[in-house]
Amino acid sequence: MKNALFLCSRNKLRSPTAEQVFSAWPGVETDSAGLSADAEVPLSPEQIDWADIIFVMEKAQRTKLSRAFRRHLKGKRVVCLDIPDDYAFMDPDLVRLLEARAGRFLR
Repeated sequence: MKNALFLCSRNKLRSPTAEQVFSAWPGVETDSAGLSADAEVPLSPEQIDWADIIFVMEKAQRTKLSRAFRRHLKGKRVVCLDIPDDYAFMDPDLVRLLEARAGRFLR
């Protein structure tokens, strides 16, 4: 089983979409959170500890993650998907991008 954590800014569109899409994949457990103070689900150290792989949507989020949670990230793989905040929840184009960019790490 691979534990995949998806992060975006506010945990409203991109990361919840990724969590839902990949939750249906065999051998993958998913969770999602946001890095902003006003996120629907703010990221916790426990989520990082749980994750085998962490996906961020933008480079700036990787930087923010590293600054805020540096000591929890030791030995964790963090992958930037380079997906801008231009999509609605479960947008078919977003789903295709997620499957193409994150899917190869979860097969």
